[in-house]
Amino acid sequence: MKSLIKKSWQVSWPMILIMFAEFIISITDVYIAGKLGKEYQASVGFVSQIYFVLIVVINAVTMGTVALISRKWSEKNEKNLKISISTVYYFALLIGFITTIFGVLFAKKITLLMPIHKEIRNIAAELAYIYTFGVLFHYILILTNGVLRSINKVKLSLLTMIIICLSNVGLNFYFVFHTNLYFKGIALSTVFSVIIGAILNTIYLSKYIIFIVPKIEIITKVLKVGVPSGILQIGWQLGSTVLFFIINKLKTNPVEVMAAFTNGIRIESAIFLPAFAFNMANAVIVGNLLGEKKKNEAYKNGIVTAIMGAIIVTFMTIIIILNANKIANILSNNQVVIKETVKYLIISMISEPFMAFGVILGGGISGAGDTKSVMKIVLSSLWLIRIPLAFIGVVFLKFDATFIWWCMNLSIFIQCFLIFRHYKSKRWQKDEL
Repeated sequence: MKSLIKKSWQVSWPMILIMFAEFIISITDVYIAGKLGKEYQASVGFVSQIYFVLIVVINAVTMGTVALISRKWSEKNEKNLKISISTVYYFALLIGFITTIFGVLFAKKITLLMPIHKEIRNIAAELAYIYTFGVLFHYILILTNGVLRSINKVKLSLLTMIIICLSNVGLNFYFVFHTNLYFKGIALSTVFSVIIGAILNTIYLSKYIIFIVPKIEIITKVLKVGVPSGILQIGWQLGSTVLFFIINKLKTNPVEVMAAFTNGIRIESAIFLPAFAFNMANAVIVGNLLGEKKKNEAYKNGIVTAIMGAIIVTFMTIIIILNANKIANILSNNQVVIKETVKYLIISMISEPFMAFGVILGGGISGAGDTKSVMKIVLSSLWLIRIPLAFIGVVFLKFDATFIWWCMNLSIFIQCFLIFRHYKSKRWQKDEL
């Protein structure tokens, strides 16, 4: 057991710090937006949903890349490893360029068509337009971070994310409060920082990136794993966006609740830090062990990693519940927003340990290449339970925001149960790359 815990922790602790750096960036955006006003805070939360749609493709490609490269790394064939890494890198460049052009041309227009309050919509549109200029570099950053952790160089990825965090936070305060950019500085600081990160990671991987014609068969394998993951992420993000629309239908304080939801999910992202860190670590661990043909060890490591992550999340959940009011007061000066943020946190925290356990097991399943099963389970719990119940409760039954938060909990409980049942079946071990 000690060896399993040690192996999981060696891969997981740098990922936790990487996720913490991303959390600091995210919470700084919300904090600064809160200083500008509730409309800006709500806009930052909403535009993050729009921006995620633009990067969902590379998130999917990275999931497939991790599953493939982690196995290639275990096979100890340097030539094949370089060909695989170079292929996915060039592929990321291509789709990143295409997505950037699309974003620059249409992101602002699409945001302006969204059915939310005009004051929020106009601010979000300006932010979305600026964010799109960093999409290409964000694609390279996300892809190369995935490659680095797949070849056991996650500490280099950690170094990059620390530099990005310091850059983003520093530029955020400077642009917003010391230049004429005002709220636009929130987006511009992110663009500059991801450019720095993309360049650093490319330098780290320069020995593996060679001049070749990308191999179609490698891209096909990556997409086989990545496409279901991409569909999952699109479905999840659309679900989050729909929740904003449902909140917009509330009879009382919809803007304040929207700001509170923005605050809540940013605070909640602190809980997601270890959960998704262990999720990504589990994908690498399971992928490496399956590459070595150690199926039983892969299964056991996945369980141990999930339990470790769930224990850490449980402790963090307790801390946030006990300090919910203090945390909410830091992020907003509006008493209604503070009250709704506290309410969201106390309710949503109940399901966090279950979320962590399911998410981490899902990482192991995805690392084995079985992203289809994870996609089906997560999207079913979201679109057949969370969204319909929340919509009916708010639009037809006239319930308040509390009902939405309990619908979210229910979907997570069911999601965790179904993922655990699938993991226990071991059917995911049959996938070959």
